[in-house]
Amino acid sequence: MTKTHLLTGHVLTFDGDPFVQPWADAVRVLEDSAVLIEDGRIAAVGKDALANGADAERHDYSGHLICPGFIDAHAHYPQTAIIASWGKRLIDWLNTYTFPEEMRFGDPAYAKDTANRYLDLLLDHGTTSVASFCTIHPTSVEALFEAAASRNMAVVAGKTCMDRNAPDGLRDSAQSAYDDSKALLEKWHGKGRARYAITPRFSPTSTEDQMAALGALWSEHPDALMQTHLSEQVDEIAWVRDLYPDTRDYLDTYEKHGLLGARGLYGHAIHLEEREIDRLRDVGAGVVHCPTSNTFIGSGLFDLMGLTARGIPAGLATDTGGGSSFSMLRSMAAAYEIAQLRGVAVHAAQLLWLATAGSARVLHRDEEIGSISPGLSADLCVLDLASTPAIAQRHARAKDIWDAVFPTIMMGDDRAVADVWIAGARRT
Repeated sequence: MTKTHLLTGHVLTFDGDPFVQPWADAVRVLEDSAVLIEDGRIAAVGKDALANGADAERHDYSGHLICPGFIDAHAHYPQTAIIASWGKRLIDWLNTYTFPEEMRFGDPAYAKDTANRYLDLLLDHGTTSVASFCTIHPTSVEALFEAAASRNMAVVAGKTCMDRNAPDGLRDSAQSAYDDSKALLEKWHGKGRARYAITPRFSPTSTEDQMAALGALWSEHPDALMQTHLSEQVDEIAWVRDLYPDTRDYLDTYEKHGLLGARGLYGHAIHLEEREIDRLRDVGAGVVHCPTSNTFIGSGLFDLMGLTARGIPAGLATDTGGGSSFSMLRSMAAAYEIAQLRGVAVHAAQLLWLATAGSARVLHRDEEIGSISPGLSADLCVLDLASTPAIAQRHARAKDIWDAVFPTIMMGDDRAVADVWIAGARRT
């Protein structure tokens, strides 16, 4: 028997990209409306949902905002336990906290425990999909995909590859990186809701031989994704110049080895040169804004409005554990604050789109997730717009629906997440 659910409340819908057209034309909130779910997918929205949902099980979210589930487009699940570790710059932070913690993921039990804890934390915060780096250990990838499958979550993940500038026990080789990644890709990519991303950590931790091997793997499996880091800090860029003296810029270290393409995800991308911007646009590659990480580690101010105006697709991410929160609401708030420092006030409609449809687009999964539209998977996050006394008193003074939503973006946390639905099943 078909299982149907009717969710009533305010419904967030998208008709376009609010970074290339007026936000009011691209994003709407259907007030006192509904979403009809049938067999795990969205069957109807708005008046059609109300008309066709008379026999469905009803869930009343009056006064709440029914959103697509949040999509975190760049994270490091092995850094779950070291989130909010004190200070220093990127390289020091990696050596002091990240690498010692990642050593532990050769233990399948530790990887499994962390993966399960991490995904539960995401769901607590309304995040239903994530693209995560793992460690060099195949067991770390297996653990995340298995944990996601048990929750029916749509995830992207890959074995992190490093064959230099990393400690003993965290280095592989060009050949083993290729072999391990290929085996994992062939096992998991397209299995259920899992998608594989070929994952060189970043240019400083891969030799040219390893970069070329991973580029070859991508050419053999062009439907896979590729995720890495790009131009996060100025001292990192100087290091890359020393390590790759024959390349034109940081992006060229990837391009030269077959690691630049439309299905590439380039995290941070703060300090880009003109040629890099042009090439990212030309190939249709996606960049991922990691605002809490960029401020926590002191990396810089991402040019969200400038890059999207140049036609570069952008997603949003927590970048945990360099990022200081598991919450995509906090990432939205930080993205707003960083844009303010660059002289632009990003609208709430743009922030919500970035954390859902925008991230789905850079993950090449927008035909499945990221929007509330008939035919898409019913991955949903229901936000209580008056979840705390501070937010409630501000919400009470709201002049319109967007004025009611904005305080939750700026001050909300896991308490604002009233419910989560994954593929049409309510999380219990």
